[in-house]
Amino acid sequence: MVEVEKSRILEMLSEQSFSFLNQGPLKAAAFGPDFHFGVAISATQNEGAATIDGRSPSIWDVYARRKGVIRNKAKPTVTCDFYHRYKDDLLLVKALGFSCFRFSISWSRILPDGTGKANVAGINFDNDVINECLRLGLIPFVTLYHWDLPQVLQQEGGWASPLINRWFRHFVKICAKAFGNRVKYWLVLNEPVGFTSLGYMLGKHAPGKRNLEQFLKTVHHAAIAQAEGGHVLRELVPNAQIGTCFSCSEIVPYTSKPADLSAARRIDLLINRLFIEPLLGKGFPEDDKGLMDKMARQNLSWRFTERMQFDMDFIGLQNYFPLVIRHNPFMPFVQASVVKASSRKVPFTSLDWEINPGSFLQIIKRFWKYGGIREIMITENGAAFKDRFSQGRINDTERIDYFKSHLSALLQAKKEGVNLKGYFAWTLMDNFEWAEGFDARFGLVHVDFNTQLRTVKNSGYWWRDFLNSYS
Repeated sequence: MVEVEKSRILEMLSEQSFSFLNQGPLKAAAFGPDFHFGVAISATQNEGAATIDGRSPSIWDVYARRKGVIRNKAKPTVTCDFYHRYKDDLLLVKALGFSCFRFSISWSRILPDGTGKANVAGINFDNDVINECLRLGLIPFVTLYHWDLPQVLQQEGGWASPLINRWFRHFVKICAKAFGNRVKYWLVLNEPVGFTSLGYMLGKHAPGKRNLEQFLKTVHHAAIAQAEGGHVLRELVPNAQIGTCFSCSEIVPYTSKPADLSAARRIDLLINRLFIEPLLGKGFPEDDKGLMDKMARQNLSWRFTERMQFDMDFIGLQNYFPLVIRHNPFMPFVQASVVKASSRKVPFTSLDWEINPGSFLQIIKRFWKYGGIREIMITENGAAFKDRFSQGRINDTERIDYFKSHLSALLQAKKEGVNLKGYFAWTLMDNFEWAEGFDARFGLVHVDFNTQLRTVKNSGYWWRDFLNSYS
């Protein structure tokens, strides 16, 4: 086991020279004693150990080998080496003051063949992480699928295969039986609109497909999977709190022209409505008849199935930015494109994502207005900036301001009646950020990917002080 000396971690976190809470009235206590504050990571982005202890390649291992698809040729082979350093990293979570830790299960580590018999070493690793969380007093939140389908299943069609839901149910059963006696909080899918559209239609994420027919099939199968995963957990894990995670963005038309308004409605349907409405029993949205007719032709029964409906205990929302949309007749299928934040004279992150806490407030309120949602948790929110060392510190003031403004908006939503129960910062530490490789740094903790040295950023110290305000 490779470990950073715990004395160094505790020394970093005990520094009293940082006090960020004299700048305003925002206090963690305002959210209430039962509100969950946590950080989130994922297996592919953090674990590393890609070929260790029986793990088979995931679609991201294979996709990252393609030329030109990942910035600076980055690969998720080692990343943050969480597989070997989880005890130190969880100690950081605890020392920063968080009460919850969200992580995902690597399907390729648990089931190297995609199906069949579980890999004991994979089960043991996640058991160790869960047990260490509990030892430290952290509540584990387990995400079952965070985009890392085993490559062996992709070779059989992946999420476009008619067998995917059988494979997924088996995976969920394995996890429920192995971890359900200690894990109360479960998240079935992470951002289904992300891995279906980016992976199967736009080709920008693994498995790198650009196939409209396959995309439409994956949408149907993922909508079924988020419900059926919930049913399996309900059956096998007594008293489980079950949710699933949706990425969402407020969609704003670029102008009031009819073409821009129609383009914005189409993008809104795909980004915000495509998975929540079937889950709530409303079926797939059919406002845009041309768009939905294309989708319905892929499976004549999909509008009528009840397999997509499940009563979740909570919904996870993951929001980073709003999208401004204009009509683009040259863009296949949606005939729409995004107007970059940097061209609109608004604040934006290093990824050209607009910074807009008011939009964050509006999208939360919109989802709550659906009805049928018991609780909402913000299961991801954060920002990437070009962090720079100065006198041994990373004074990421922009990131601190981002969190302060978005937490203030979250508190406003809570005051306006939204039943909000948690907030997870993305992310604990800099990691493999999908197609952005190691360039996009979202972490509260800086990682030197050559040495694996961890350095707490000022935003991490801000969170420590903010969470200490409970007392």
